[in-house]
Formats: sequence, structure tokens, C-alpha cells
Amino acid sequence: MDFFLFTTKTAIKNLLANKLRSFLTILGIIIGVASVIIIFAIGRSAQELILDQVRGIGSNLIAIIPGASDEKGPPAPAMGISITTLKYDDLLALKRKSNVPEVVDGAGYVMGTVTAEWRKESLNASLTGTTASYLNVENAQLAYGKFFQPQDDTNFSRIAVLGSQVAQDLFGYDINNQQMKNVLGRKIKINGKKFLVIGILAKRGSVAFGFSSQDDTIFIPLKTAQKIILGINHLGFIRLRIKDESMIASAKDHIKKTLRFCHHIDNSSDDDFSVRDQTSTLEMIGTITDVLRYFLLAVGSIALLVGGVGIMNIMLISVNQRIREIGLRKAIGARNSDVIIQFLLESVSIALVGGILGIILGLLTALIFSLVIEHLGYHWPFLISNWSIFIALIVSFMVGIVFGVYPARKAAQISPMEALRYE
Repeated sequence: MDFFLFTTKTAIKNLLANKLRSFLTILGIIIGVASVIIIFAIGRSAQELILDQVRGIGSNLIAIIPGASDEKGPPAPAMGISITTLKYDDLLALKRKSNVPEVVDGAGYVMGTVTAEWRKESLNASLTGTTASYLNVENAQLAYGKFFQPQDDTNFSRIAVLGSQVAQDLFGYDINNQQMKNVLGRKIKINGKKFLVIGILAKRGSVAFGFSSQDDTIFIPLKTAQKIILGINHLGFIRLRIKDESMIASAKDHIKKTLRFCHHIDNSSDDDFSVRDQTSTLEMIGTITDVLRYFLLAVGSIALLVGGVGIMNIMLISVNQRIREIGLRKAIGARNSDVIIQFLLESVSIALVGGILGIILGLLTALIFSLVIEHLGYHWPFLISNWSIFIALIVSFMVGIVFGVYPARKAAQISPMEALRYE
């Protein structure tokens, strides 16, 4: 025990003797560990944000997406593949009680990006073409005005309902300002075409559908969006609200049978659609975000390797500068193992100090990031696992060991006679 205390004190003394060099070496580990902690915290928070967005819509929703895909994998549109097999007639068929008795309501969607203009104001916004049933399906609320009527779904009405942020950016009023009522009845241009503003949706914050915030979206009738703005005749996806979460399984079976009949499909292996409930959607999103998070962690870990290489380099320099010291210690009885332990303790001390400071820096950065995002109105919890901190310390310790072994062995191989003759 006395030996280790003496060796540790000697290691710390040697590190403090070269403060600048030790700090620059520790800096690499600080940055590496902080990067891992930040990525881990932000990754978990971003995952929770996305999952919270999906949960906020409701647990009794079923999404129908064009293109076949594995239940646990991402749908084709998420991979950038455009599939045009889902039609408005499919939505009508699925809303019939005779086909899907569990359904309460359903909405069809197409999406795009447009330029919206009012007088001299202009902005880029998300566009959603949808049906009059959107409010009921999405549990959305109006702040002012009204939403589309059923007849607007197909009569190419040039009317628009604005998300709260779009309305604020175009007209300059806060959503809670009663002046916002004056926006109703005004005409805006969407991709150069005039539309009458009939409603403004209540602010929904970070809860978003389709990962596009409702607040930043302009809503127009489905057929108007298809024909006048986007020039398409298919749907991006369909959402159905089911009576009760317990009916999800039977509803999915009825949906598949209905779509196979509509699409003239005899074999389930030939399905050109995917049916997803919220549970499977949450699992799929969790899987995708986990993969991305661990990939980012792997990238962040490269900084730790760089820090480890820095430790090895500085320890090799230290060996060359302390040849006479090593020779003297060996001449008075120090064994090779004593020298190895001495240099390993120094490298581990550097790595652990860097690891602790890196953890503190990473936690503070992640906390500040969380507070800023929360201030902007998003649900961004500060999430950090105790395991991640423990693992960061263990990894720092292992970096000190792994990258300190070679310099320590090289120091131990120095001959006392040669060392004492060294100038």
C-alpha cells in the first residue's frame, strides 16, 4: 500500500512539474469524453422529443403508408422512395363502417414545401393537403376561424388554414393577440396562387405530425393540394382513428383486407402498402434513433482515441526526458514492474482527470442545450444515464492503461548503466 501511495504521489508530482504539457494532454481526453457525454445526452433527448411527438397524436391511430415494408423497419417513403399506389378512393373505402367497423374517422395527407406571400412578407413553409376530418383525427384545435368543410375535400377550393407560427411570421401578430382575428378573410399567395385564409390553428408547440410541426404548416384542401399545387393524384399517407386501442388488431386486419380488395391483391406478399399502429411506429422510431445515436457515439469516440494517442506521445517524451531518473531508481533497487507501474499511474492519472473534467463539461453543455431548446418551446428533457457517466470513467481509465503500456514498457527496458551515462 505504501508503495502505491508513494508511486501515486510521484506521478502527480511529475504531472504538476509540467503543467502546460499535462493540460494540453488532458485537453484531448476532456474533449473526447465531453463529446461522448453530449452526444449521448442530446441523442436521448432527441429520441424522446420524436417519440413524444408521436405519442401526442394518440394511441388509437393507425397509419396506412404506400409501399410494403417490414413491420419493424422504416417504410419506403422514409427511405426517399416515392410510391403512388395510395389513392383518395382508398381513404373513402377505409372510412366505410362496412369495411372497417372499428374506424371513427380518417384523413388523407399529401405534403410539400411552398412559398407563402402576403404583401411584402414572404416565407418558406411546409404545406399539407388534407381532408375536413383532420381536426378530429389529429386532436387539433382552432384558435380562430374555421376548418375545411367536407365539400372542400374535392371541389378545389382555394382556401387555407394557417399554423400559428406561419400566421405570426406572415402577419406579425402573436397567436394570443386579438388582432389575429383580422387575418381571417385576407388572401395570401401560395406558390403564386391566391388562397383565402379561413382559419388559424392553435399553437401546438413541439408536438408535430409526420415530424413536421403543425405550427409551421399551411393546410389546404386535399384535392386542391394535389392538382393545383403539387400536380399529383396519390396520397402521401392515410391516418385512421379507431374507437378504442383494444380494437387496433382487428382494425388492422380489416384495413388490409379492404386495401387488398381495392388494389386487386390476392397474396399478402404482394401488398403495396404498410399498416402501422402507434406501438409499431414507436418501436420503429426507437430502433432508428438508437442506431443513429450509437453511430454518433462511435464517431465521438474517435476523439477519445486521439486523446489516447496524445497521452502515449507525451509519455514517450517523458520517458526520454527522465532516463537518468529511471536509471537511478533501478540502480537503487527498483524493479521493471515498479517502473511500469509508475508510468502507467501517470498515464491513468492524466486520463482520469481528463475524463472527470470531460464529464463535467459534457453535462453542463447538454444541460444548457436542453434549457435553450425548452425555452424555444420544444419538449427537450435533460436525460443522462448514470451508466453513461460510469462508462465514461471506465473508458478514460482504459485509455490511460492501453496508451500508457508502450511508454511504460519502454521505460522499464532502459538499462541502469546506460541511463546513468546518459547526458
